[in-house]
Amino acid sequence: MYHLAQINIATMKARLEDPIMEGFSSRLDEINALAEKSSGFVWRLQTEEGNATAIMVNDEPLLLVNMSVWESIEALSEFTYRSNHVELIRGRTEWFEPPRSASFALWWTDQGHTPTVGEGLGKLAELDRESPSQRVFTFAKPFPAPDSEGT
Repeated sequence: MYHLAQINIATMKARLEDPIMEGFSSRLDEINALAEKSSGFVWRLQTEEGNATAIMVNDEPLLLVNMSVWESIEALSEFTYRSNHVELIRGRTEWFEPPRSASFALWWTDQGHTPTVGEGLGKLAELDRESPSQRVFTFAKPFPAPDSEGT
């Protein structure tokens, strides 16, 4: 059995405490709680205190990483586009620099596996090098889980 993992990264226009980030930072707890209560949610990247924004990917303090695992593409899509989360997507240009490379990736992972940030960054790099495939893909070009019919 497989679950769907996702990573997205974004470079903030300013630190979270800056007033221009208020519309984003003030909603983090709400949106994280919404994800955790959503049907099909399995796991999200966070510190012991529940904070994902404190996780540094590299020495760039304005780079945020978000990772989560879901039971299906449909469950993640429902949360992403049919909940209050979509309001953050609509406002992203206010808070984040335009991406210069792949900033979002999906992949199937064994049920029970917790993906690492390194694994997720590798998937983004793979999307930069290659077209979406069974190994790594996006909502625009999804692939079924390896144990699904027809694969």
